Amino acid sequence: MAIVETLYAQRWPLAAGILVLFLVRKVYIYNRLHQFKGPFGTGFTQLPHSLAIGGPEAHKWYRKVAEKYGPIARVGPNTLVTSNIDVWLHVNVKPGYKRTDWYYHAARVEHRKDNVFTMTNNEEHEKRRKMIAPGYSGRDNENIESPIDARISEFISLVRQKYLSTDSLIKPMDLAKKMQYLTLDIISTVGLGKGFGMLQRDADVHSFIKSAEEGLWIAKAFLALGLSGLAQTPYIGRYLGPQPTDAKGFGKMIGTCFQYADERASNMTEDKRSDMLASWLKHGVSRDALRSEAAEQVIAGSDTSAAVLRGTMLALMANRRVYGKLQAEIDAAVRDGLVSGEGIIKFEEAKKLPYLQAVLREGLRWFPGAVNFFPRDVPAGGDTVTVDGKPVFLPGGTEIGVAIDAMQHSKEVFGDDADSFRPERWLDLDNVEPDRRAAMLKVSDVVFGHGKWRCLGEPVARYELSKVIFELVRNFDWALQDPTKPWDAWNSLGLFIINDMWVQVTGR
Repeated sequence: MAIVETLYAQRWPLAAGILVLFLVRKVYIYNRLHQFKGPFGTGFTQLPHSLAIGGPEAHKWYRKVAEKYGPIARVGPNTLVTSNIDVWLHVNVKPGYKRTDWYYHAARVEHRKDNVFTMTNNEEHEKRRKMIAPGYSGRDNENIESPIDARISEFISLVRQKYLSTDSLIKPMDLAKKMQYLTLDIISTVGLGKGFGMLQRDADVHSFIKSAEEGLWIAKAFLALGLSGLAQTPYIGRYLGPQPTDAKGFGKMIGTCFQYADERASNMTEDKRSDMLASWLKHGVSRDALRSEAAEQVIAGSDTSAAVLRGTMLALMANRRVYGKLQAEIDAAVRDGLVSGEGIIKFEEAKKLPYLQAVLREGLRWFPGAVNFFPRDVPAGGDTVTVDGKPVFLPGGTEIGVAIDAMQHSKEVFGDDADSFRPERWLDLDNVEPDRRAAMLKVSDVVFGHGKWRCLGEPVARYELSKVIFELVRNFDWALQDPTKPWDAWNSLGLFIINDMWVQVTGR
């Protein structure tokens, strides 16, 4: 009691001392990054950054910050964002940088278990990456085109059977939903050896998509409120997220991926299928790791590809000049025998169509599939980067992320029409000054990441983009149902939740 009485008697001096310590700490943290400018309050509080994360367009907020405050700007007491391509490439290859725990652990599929995307330990990440890379690259799956072609054929059949409009009857179709069906069926077939069957049923099987969107909303809210750490606590955390034993929804999707992985692990000597799971087992991925990687590649691989496909199709429908040129190239290629007259176009054929490839590159630039912040921890001793020929010191322990939207819409790199969808910019590279041409290509390529953190799913994504856009334009004519409201699109943790993209489709 004497101690309590003494503390109570000294409560005001103690409170004053605590306040002084708090303010001293705040001033110290502020001064560490005082040379970097940012929105009001970001030197003392995470509130502006948290509000942006919790909102629908965090990527645009990062872009505005970068455009106003420079190539390295402050978005939190200990957090920076860069829109400089050379700084970001440096961060992704310089030894000592690591992924930031609070951001990546919030993206875990399974409680306290990491996959290759959520790993923040560089050594563990590098080891896992080497084990699963052959499966993603196609080196262990020479017939990777066949399952992709089968799913695209199902998509085309679905449109022809149920959603073709005519002069006498319009049948609006939600392209956002159908595109998600397509990419989920592709990645589940390529990755797990068994498709979810969404295109065949023309339905969100087990409410996978609906629940995944709800899960992203919840995860975003937790991250914005600073509560994402709760999901990683030993006991409480396991009950805050979806469970693989759930009867439907996101948990059901995870459970389905786990089931497929377990079945393959139990029959690896007898099962002769050639897909990602087979490759991962071949290279020694453990059973637990196999489950997490299977779920991760389905979730991340479908959302990002679907976003780019939707964005590219929206840009085409909104730019009839571009649409007409692409359709003319496709028709000429078919007429002249440059591509298969029947069946789905081969990837090697698609790569030889210059305007198609320009449209795809421009689609990735104009509407990237992932606009995550992707923060990295600066090495303990700090690091010096070069910005506009001048050295800039980054203190150790600082977090630095990327403003990918600012990079992809930089007028300095892409010209005054950087906000416009103009594929011709990729056909005119020979007439562009060499340094600027190099910058354009570097910035464009970084949509798939860089260095040891480059997206492993890039090869599959490039197959999908080339084949799907070609076949949609070859087989159909597309128009927006309501040009004043083309879709509902929300950024949630860097992935896009897109709904109500109603279109009119007519046969060719």
